[in-house]
Amino acid sequence: MFFSAGRLNMNHYATKKSVAESMLDVALLMANASQLKAVLEQGPEFKYYITVVVLISVSLFFQVLAGVLFILMARKDLNDVANQRRLNILNNAATALVFFTAIINIFITAFGVQKTGLYPRQ
Repeated sequence: MFFSAGRLNMNHYATKKSVAESMLDVALLMANASQLKAVLEQGPEFKYYITVVVLISVSLFFQVLAGVLFILMARKDLNDVANQRRLNILNNAATALVFFTAIINIFITAFGVQKTGLYPRQ
């Protein structure tokens, strides 16, 4: 139960939080894979080809790394005092990765990945 004997079960809360963040990470991972496919289909003649491929690759790497951190956090008991310092460090690292991933994805969007077929080559 989320509340046990009038107090918040922090381990259950942290696990649910990690699962929710992981689901958002999976959605962003799918969007980046789709963007990578679109830019690869456009080929090297796309003006920002190298830039966008590098940005998407870094974003995908950060997302996978954050996913691994979420899995590691979900496996530990937050109520165990011995785990709390390590979980805090992992949580801070995962939060930083998610933040940088969001910033990178703003730049990916700014460089304008278009889906092939919508804008035929000339």
